[in-house]
Amino acid sequence: MFTGIIEELGKIQYITSNKIEINASRIMDDVKLGDSISVNGVCLTVSKLLNSGFFADISPETLKMTSFSKLKSGCKVNLERAMILNGRFGGHIVTGHIDGICKCKTIRKINEFYNIAFELNNENLKYIVKKGSVTIDGISLTVADIINNIVTIAVIPHTFENTTLSELKVGDFVNIETDILAKYVEKFLLTGDNRSGINKEFLLENGF
Repeated sequence: MFTGIIEELGKIQYITSNKIEINASRIMDDVKLGDSISVNGVCLTVSKLLNSGFFADISPETLKMTSFSKLKSGCKVNLERAMILNGRFGGHIVTGHIDGICKCKTIRKINEFYNIAFELNNENLKYIVKKGSVTIDGISLTVADIINNIVTIAVIPHTFENTTLSELKVGDFVNIETDILAKYVEKFLLTGDNRSGINKEFLLENGF
Protein backbone atom coordinates (compact mmCIF):
# COMPACT_ATOMS: atom_id res chain seq x y z
CA MET A 1 0.00 0.00 0.00
CA PHE A 2 1.14 3.54 -0.80
CA THR A 3 0.19 7.15 -0.08
CA GLY A 4 0.73 8.84 -3.44
CA ILE A 5 3.48 11.10 -2.08
CA ILE A 6 6.39 10.75 -4.52
CA GLU A 7 9.79 10.22 -2.91
CA GLU A 8 12.07 10.36 -5.92
CA LEU A 9 12.21 10.69 -9.68
CA GLY A 10 13.93 7.60 -11.04
CA LYS A 11 15.19 6.99 -14.56
CA ILE A 12 14.55 3.95 -16.73
CA GLN A 13 17.83 2.35 -17.77
CA TYR A 14 16.29 -0.63 -19.55
CA ILE A 15 12.77 -1.81 -20.32
CA THR A 16 11.26 -4.74 -22.25
CA SER A 17 7.84 -6.34 -22.32
CA ASN A 18 8.62 -8.24 -19.12
CA LYS A 19 11.46 -6.48 -17.28
CA ILE A 20 12.43 -2.98 -16.19
CA GLU A 21 15.63 -1.56 -14.71
CA ILE A 22 15.33 1.71 -12.84
CA ASN A 23 18.11 3.98 -11.67
CA ALA A 24 17.42 5.44 -8.21
CA SER A 25 19.36 6.68 -5.21
CA ARG A 26 17.39 8.27 -2.38
CA ILE A 27 14.87 5.46 -1.89
CA MET A 28 17.45 2.66 -2.04
CA ASP A 29 18.82 3.01 1.50
CA ASP A 30 16.49 0.42 3.02
CA VAL A 31 15.08 -1.36 -0.04
CA LYS A 32 15.32 -5.15 0.11
CA LEU A 33 14.77 -7.94 -2.39
CA GLY A 34 11.03 -8.58 -2.66
CA ASP A 35 9.99 -5.11 -1.54
CA SER A 36 7.12 -3.31 -3.26
CA ILE A 37 7.84 -0.02 -5.03
CA SER A 38 5.31 2.15 -6.84
CA VAL A 39 6.62 3.04 -10.30
CA ASN A 40 4.35 5.63 -11.93
CA GLY A 41 1.63 4.28 -9.69
CA VAL A 42 2.21 0.61 -10.55
CA CYS A 43 3.08 -1.68 -7.66
CA LEU A 44 6.19 -3.62 -8.72
CA THR A 45 8.28 -6.14 -6.78
CA VAL A 46 12.04 -5.70 -6.58
CA SER A 47 13.52 -8.79 -8.23
CA LYS A 48 17.18 -7.72 -8.18
CA LEU A 49 19.08 -5.05 -6.29
CA LEU A 50 21.73 -2.96 -8.05
CA ASN A 51 24.31 -0.48 -6.78
CA SER A 52 22.25 2.37 -8.18
CA GLY A 53 18.74 1.03 -8.52
CA PHE A 54 16.73 -2.15 -9.03
CA PHE A 55 15.17 -4.58 -11.48
CA ALA A 56 11.48 -5.57 -11.47
CA ASP A 57 9.36 -7.92 -13.54
CA ILE A 58 6.45 -6.66 -15.67
CA SER A 59 3.48 -9.00 -16.00
CA PRO A 60 1.33 -9.19 -19.17
CA GLU A 61 -1.59 -7.70 -17.18
CA THR A 62 0.56 -4.74 -16.11
CA LEU A 63 1.62 -4.13 -19.70
CA LYS A 64 -2.01 -4.30 -20.81
CA MET A 65 -3.48 -1.99 -18.15
CA THR A 66 -0.78 0.68 -17.85
CA SER A 67 1.24 3.13 -19.91
CA PHE A 68 4.39 0.99 -19.53
CA SER A 69 4.26 0.02 -23.21
CA LYS A 70 4.92 3.69 -24.03
CA LEU A 71 7.95 4.05 -21.74
CA LYS A 72 11.52 3.99 -23.06
CA SER A 73 15.05 4.05 -21.74
CA GLY A 74 15.79 7.50 -20.33
CA CYS A 75 12.21 8.22 -19.26
CA LYS A 76 11.73 9.55 -15.73
CA VAL A 77 9.31 7.74 -13.41
CA ASN A 78 7.71 8.57 -10.07
CA LEU A 79 8.91 6.32 -7.24
CA GLU A 80 7.45 5.60 -3.81
CA ARG A 81 8.27 2.85 -1.35
CA ALA A 82 5.44 1.00 0.37
CA MET A 83 4.13 2.95 3.35
CA ILE A 84 5.21 2.12 6.89
CA LEU A 85 2.66 1.98 9.70
CA ASN A 86 4.48 4.46 11.95
CA GLY A 87 4.86 7.12 9.24
CA ARG A 88 2.75 10.15 8.38
CA PHE A 89 -0.08 9.55 5.93
CA GLY A 90 0.27 12.59 3.68
CA GLY A 91 -1.74 11.54 0.63
CA HIS A 92 -4.55 8.99 0.42
CA ILE A 93 -4.87 5.20 0.26
CA VAL A 94 -3.20 4.03 -2.95
CA THR A 95 -3.03 0.32 -3.78
CA GLY A 96 -0.75 0.43 -6.80
CA HIS A 97 -3.33 -1.49 -8.83
CA ILE A 98 -3.95 0.60 -11.94
CA ASP A 99 -7.50 0.95 -13.28
CA GLY A 100 -6.35 1.98 -16.76
CA ILE A 101 -4.86 4.88 -18.65
CA CYS A 102 -6.21 8.30 -19.57
CA LYS A 103 -5.11 11.04 -21.94
CA CYS A 104 -3.88 14.51 -21.02
CA LYS A 105 -6.10 17.07 -22.77
CA THR A 106 -4.85 20.45 -21.56
CA ILE A 107 -2.14 21.93 -19.32
CA ARG A 108 -2.77 25.47 -18.08
CA LYS A 109 -0.42 27.49 -15.89
CA ILE A 110 -2.18 29.94 -13.59
CA ASN A 111 0.41 32.11 -11.84
CA GLU A 112 2.64 29.47 -10.19
CA PHE A 113 -0.04 26.77 -10.18
CA TYR A 114 -1.24 24.36 -12.86
CA ASN A 115 -4.59 23.00 -13.98
CA ILE A 116 -4.20 19.74 -15.87
CA ALA A 117 -7.20 18.11 -17.56
CA PHE A 118 -7.54 14.41 -18.37
CA GLU A 119 -10.10 12.52 -20.43
CA LEU A 120 -11.53 9.50 -18.58
CA ASN A 121 -13.70 6.63 -19.74
CA ASN A 122 -17.08 6.09 -18.08
CA GLU A 123 -15.91 3.10 -16.04
CA ASN A 124 -13.32 5.18 -14.17
CA LEU A 125 -15.29 8.43 -14.23
CA LYS A 126 -18.01 7.01 -11.97
CA TYR A 127 -15.51 6.79 -9.10
CA ILE A 128 -14.40 10.43 -9.42
CA VAL A 129 -15.96 13.21 -7.32
CA LYS A 130 -15.15 16.90 -7.12
CA LYS A 131 -12.67 17.60 -4.29
CA GLY A 132 -12.06 13.86 -4.04
CA SER A 133 -8.75 12.03 -4.45
CA VAL A 134 -7.34 10.40 -7.56
CA THR A 135 -3.93 8.94 -8.36
CA ILE A 136 -2.23 9.96 -11.60
CA ASP A 137 1.06 8.17 -12.36
CA GLY A 138 1.34 7.40 -8.66
CA ILE A 139 0.74 10.98 -7.49
CA SER A 140 -2.01 11.66 -4.97
CA LEU A 141 -4.01 14.56 -6.42
CA THR A 142 -7.26 16.40 -5.75
CA VAL A 143 -10.03 16.76 -8.33
CA ALA A 144 -10.78 20.44 -9.00
CA ASP A 145 -13.55 20.07 -11.57
CA ILE A 146 -15.48 17.57 -13.67
CA ILE A 147 -17.18 18.51 -16.95
CA ASN A 148 -18.64 15.58 -18.86
CA ASN A 149 -15.73 13.10 -19.04
CA ILE A 150 -12.99 15.70 -18.55
CA VAL A 151 -11.47 15.76 -15.08
CA THR A 152 -9.31 18.74 -14.08
CA ILE A 153 -6.63 18.43 -11.43
CA ALA A 154 -5.22 21.44 -9.56
CA VAL A 155 -1.48 21.00 -9.03
CA ILE A 156 0.71 22.99 -6.64
CA PRO A 157 4.20 24.09 -7.80
CA HIS A 158 6.08 21.62 -5.56
CA THR A 159 4.20 18.63 -6.91
CA PHE A 160 4.56 19.80 -10.50
CA GLU A 161 8.30 20.41 -10.22
CA ASN A 162 9.16 17.22 -8.32
CA THR A 163 7.21 14.65 -10.33
CA THR A 164 6.85 13.59 -13.96
CA LEU A 165 4.04 16.14 -14.36
CA SER A 166 6.74 18.67 -15.25
CA GLU A 167 7.47 16.65 -18.41
CA LEU A 168 3.85 15.84 -19.27
CA LYS A 169 2.61 16.92 -22.71
CA VAL A 170 -0.86 17.22 -24.15
CA GLY A 171 -1.74 13.86 -25.74
CA ASP A 172 0.38 11.82 -23.32
CA PHE A 173 -1.21 8.86 -21.56
CA VAL A 174 -0.91 8.41 -17.80
CA ASN A 175 -1.83 5.69 -15.32
CA ILE A 176 -4.93 6.28 -13.23
CA GLU A 177 -6.05 4.67 -9.98
CA THR A 178 -9.40 5.80 -8.65
CA ASP A 179 -10.22 5.98 -4.95
CA ILE A 180 -10.49 2.49 -3.47
CA LEU A 181 -13.03 3.74 -0.92
CA ALA A 182 -15.48 4.62 -3.71
CA LYS A 183 -15.25 1.05 -5.02
CA TYR A 184 -16.02 -0.41 -1.59
CA VAL A 185 -19.02 1.90 -1.20
CA GLU A 186 -20.30 0.85 -4.63
CA LYS A 187 -19.95 -2.85 -3.81
CA PHE A 188 -21.64 -2.38 -0.45
CA LEU A 189 -24.61 -0.61 -2.03
CA LEU A 190 -24.99 -3.13 -4.84
CA THR A 191 -24.91 -6.29 -2.71
CA GLY A 192 -28.10 -7.81 -1.42
CA ASP A 193 -26.63 -7.98 2.09
CA ASN A 194 -27.01 -4.27 2.84
CA ARG A 195 -28.99 -4.28 6.10
CA SER A 196 -28.03 -0.80 7.27
CA GLY A 197 -30.59 1.06 5.19
CA ILE A 198 -27.85 3.05 3.47
CA ASN A 199 -28.59 3.32 -0.23
CA LYS A 200 -28.20 5.78 -3.09
CA GLU A 201 -31.29 7.78 -2.04
CA PHE A 202 -30.05 7.98 1.55
CA LEU A 203 -26.65 9.30 0.46
CA LEU A 204 -28.21 11.91 -1.85
CA GLU A 205 -30.57 13.12 0.86
CA ASN A 206 -27.64 13.58 3.22
CA GLY A 207 -25.44 15.52 0.87
CA PHE A 208 -23.21 12.79 -0.51
